[in-house]
Amino acid sequence: MNSFGRLFRVTIFGESHGASVGINIDGCPAGIALAEADLMADLARRKSGAKGTTPRSEEDMPEIISGVFNGHTTGAPITIIFRNTNTISKDYSNLVTSPRPGHADYVAQEKYKGYQDYRGGGHFSGRVTLGLVAAGAIAKKIVEGVTISAKLLSVGGRTDIDAVIDEVVAAHDSVGGVVECRATGLPVGWGEPFFDSVESAISHIVFAIPATKGIEFGSGFAAATMRGSEHNDAIITPDGRTSSNNAGGINGGISNGNELVFRVAIKPTSSIGVAQQTLNRETGQVEELVIKGRHDACIALRVPVVLEAATAIALADLLLVGKAYR
Repeated sequence: MNSFGRLFRVTIFGESHGASVGINIDGCPAGIALAEADLMADLARRKSGAKGTTPRSEEDMPEIISGVFNGHTTGAPITIIFRNTNTISKDYSNLVTSPRPGHADYVAQEKYKGYQDYRGGGHFSGRVTLGLVAAGAIAKKIVEGVTISAKLLSVGGRTDIDAVIDEVVAAHDSVGGVVECRATGLPVGWGEPFFDSVESAISHIVFAIPATKGIEFGSGFAAATMRGSEHNDAIITPDGRTSSNNAGGINGGISNGNELVFRVAIKPTSSIGVAQQTLNRETGQVEELVIKGRHDACIALRVPVVLEAATAIALADLLLVGKAYR
């Protein structure tokens, strides 16, 4: 449910307006140099404050409370927590009876019979990705030699990102985007078909990032419009390098030595300043909903570092599983 991985196993916990959010990491090898400072660069990239992001400002200071001793991992589970200090929970009180269209409010109410923490989206909030970013920083140490980088390609179908953000902010609306992730230095042979293929593992954890709606590897959906003579990547060197990379660095679920490339579609934020229609659960009538609170106009702006973390976690697990099998 809230866990991912077979040998490098991460478990997220916490709620947006609860005391804290965080992550537990089991299966991390012993002897890796680790301190809170090693996490800060990636955590800073996820923080709000830029145009189009939420005004909610949290310190996002990690506290490593287990699994590290004398500056190195011990082999025991690592637990990292982040205290929530800047919450305005009253802004969400009306969402109990009037769930936000496009958000998890309605399904959470039905599934958990009203016992869910609805404040700020509770456990469904993008705030829980803090733990993923922290775990990703550790996973990057495990997959040493592999460089993972992600960037926002477009917003609202356009590449003039700043202009689109200005438009949606002025309209009190939101917008989605496409984020691309690349991993270089990935050797041949990572991945365990069928259900632990590279695509399967990455897709599994990527869809745990709130607002993810789609993923494609290499040429992706464009492959459906191509012929085999166009799509097949010619192998040109003994180490498996190809003249093109329509496969996105993966054949048969196994890394082929070329660059891993995939793209993720991120939907518009559900919480917008434009009045919407939703069901009032008390009256049974469809009524106008005006959402209060502090929200991102474009959550895709903050996704690249989260996507890098998710990729690193999946690859670290595949690496450890591969070593265990051989």
